[in-house]
Amino acid sequence: MKDLRILVTGGTIDKVHDPRTEGLSFSPDGATHLPEMLRIARCHFPVVQLLMLKDSLYFDDADRASIAKAVEDAPEPCVVITHGTGTMGETARFLAPLVGDKTVVLTGAMRPFSLYASDGEFNLGGAVVAAQMLAPGVWGVMNGRVFAAEALNKNVEQGRFDA
Repeated sequence: MKDLRILVTGGTIDKVHDPRTEGLSFSPDGATHLPEMLRIARCHFPVVQLLMLKDSLYFDDADRASIAKAVEDAPEPCVVITHGTGTMGETARFLAPLVGDKTVVLTGAMRPFSLYASDGEFNLGGAVVAAQMLAPGVWGVMNGRVFAAEALNKNVEQGRFDA
């Protein structure tokens, strides 16, 4: 078993229904769902660090540099990053040359944890296990599959990640 840190960056996994706008947004109190997801799964060992709650479609290189710095500063050898699916592959490829000997796994959800039938719990569980088992480098875990950074791409027509 390896020590593991989860870096929270936002994305659909952490969104909630906003009755005012009738859309999805982040909780007004700035909270993440990750501690609750881990509690439900009886997964007590990861350290959860909230970096930002942001839709990844609005990420820029400064956001990615902030994520890279948090990975570098993490004392754990394994890092899971919750991330929006829209630009997950772009961030994975940005991080790939920067992570050194750490194992970094990006994951997220197509449907928010706060809504019924989210894929977020499944993806998070897969990412936590994968981060402890995979070789150092940057990976993505979505929909029961593991992707190397260069192959992490969302199929928007199918609503999933494919090889």
